[in-house]
Amino acid sequence: MNISGGRHLSTVLVAPVAALAVWILAVPVSGTRVTVRMGEETQTLGPVPVVVAGLVAGLAGWALLALLRRRVSRPRRTWTIVAVTVWLLSFLGPLGSSAGGGTMLVLLLMHLVVGAVIVVGLGRAPGEERG
Repeated sequence: MNISGGRHLSTVLVAPVAALAVWILAVPVSGTRVTVRMGEETQTLGPVPVVVAGLVAGLAGWALLALLRRRVSRPRRTWTIVAVTVWLLSFLGPLGSSAGGGTMLVLLLMHLVVGAVIVVGLGRAPGEERG
């Protein structure tokens, strides 16, 4: 695995860890109950879905970056524009939900940290074009 591949793998692994850290501080440490609506049901958000969502987001970002490297002339720039756009749109989930203040804050913080890790971590690989 080359240097950027190792860095990308690290980013994909750090993103769910960052989300889990927010969840740990919010749920077990401060006692916030994070509930989300899944169709007609309301479910308590546990650590497994938090980790899976962060991992899926990281893998999707890495896959998109790999695809863009093969298809466009300025892959990092294109990836960054798409990644930041998707990251910003991801906030519409918590903001558009009927979640209470504590749940909404936790969800927004998880989106914030996962997106920041992915955008920054995958956006800067040694030896790639600048711009």
